[in-house]
Amino acid sequence: QVQLVESGGGVVEAGGSLALSCAASGLTFSHYTMGWFRQGPGKEREFVGGVSWTGGSTLYADSVKGRFSISRDNAKNTVDLQMNRLKPEDTAVYYCAARSGLEVRIREYDYWGQGTQVTVSS
Repeated sequence: QVQLVESGGGVVEAGGSLALSCAASGLTFSHYTMGWFRQGPGKEREFVGGVSWTGGSTLYADSVKGRFSISRDNAKNTVDLQMNRLKPEDTAVYYCAARSGLEVRIREYDYWGQGTQVTVSS
């Protein structure tokens, strides 16, 4: 049974930083591209960023490029999302997702976590 469990959400002031982590189990982690998505209040879920199975390739949404970074540890089966210079519009539930495949894509993910809330106060 595949499980993706996010942690690290919380409340932070605008301009601050927050780190999210996702722990994966039940899959051969190093064979999966990992992605982060978010869904803000009244908005559709959107791609935030992703990292290839080797960690050598990343892709980010324009809205977070230069502020967020993704890294993974295949030995620990974890993927992290470091969020800097947070803005109120970054407020959302953040989801970790896994995709079977070599390429980082913005859709077609196979497994999803339950999400963790990030709130950025102005």
